[in-house]
Amino acid sequence: MNTVETKLNALIAAYNKLVKGIDDAAAMDQERAYGGIIRAGKGKLVENLAHHLVQIAWVDVLNQNHSRIEINKKKIPIGINEDYIARISDPEVRAHVASHIDKFFYRLSTDLHVYIDQNFVLPIECKAYTENAMLKRILFDAALMKKAVGINTYYLVQLESQLGGDYSELKDITYGSPATHVLLSHVDVDLKIITLLKGERKVDRPIHKPEFFKELKMSELIKAVNLFANDLKKYAR
Repeated sequence: MNTVETKLNALIAAYNKLVKGIDDAAAMDQERAYGGIIRAGKGKLVENLAHHLVQIAWVDVLNQNHSRIEINKKKIPIGINEDYIARISDPEVRAHVASHIDKFFYRLSTDLHVYIDQNFVLPIECKAYTENAMLKRILFDAALMKKAVGINTYYLVQLESQLGGDYSELKDITYGSPATHVLLSHVDVDLKIITLLKGERKVDRPIHKPEFFKELKMSELIKAVNLFANDLKKYAR
C-alpha cells in the first residue's frame, strides 16, 4: 500500500468513526439540539476531508514541499461595484454612498482557501449535501470571489448530492441535472463538484442512522485527490 492509499484509508476510518457514532454522541448531549449536532458534525467532517485531500494531492501526488501550502478561511474584502452607485434612485443616498465609497466593503470567505507560496489559488465550499437552492448562493459567492481575486475555478465538495440528475451516481462522466446546468449557465465560473457518497440524499434516510449508513470508498477519494492535483500542478516546481 502506497502513502496516498495509507492516508486515504485513515480518512475513511475517521469518517466511519464519526458518522457511525454521531447519533449516540448527539443523544448524550443535553445542551444542544439534536439536529444541530448532526449538522455541525458532518459539516466539519467534509471540511476536514477536503483539507486532507488537498494536502495529499500537493505533497504525495505532486511531491511538493508541505511548507509551500497553507489552507485557511481568511476573509477577503470585496469593494462596491461602482456601476451600482449610478443606479441608486434616491439622490441623497447616492451621494452618501459615493462620498463614503472607501468604507463600503464585504468580507467574503468560503470554507477553505488554498494558498501556494502565500498566493490564494483555490476556494473550496464544503457541504454535507447540496440542493439547487443552496447552489444558487454558492454560485453567487463564486462570482464574487472571481471578481475579487480573479480565480475562475471554484470547488464544491459534498458528502451527498440532492442536485438531481446523476451527480450522486459517481460515474466517470457526470452529465449533471437540467436545473443545475441552468444555474451554472448564468455564472461565468468553472464550478467543479465532488460528490463522495453514492446515492441521492434523502431527508428521511440520514446517513448517521445505522440502517442508512453509506460507505466512503477509496475510489472516490482517489478521484478527488487527482482533481485537486490537476488544478494545483501548475504551481509545482
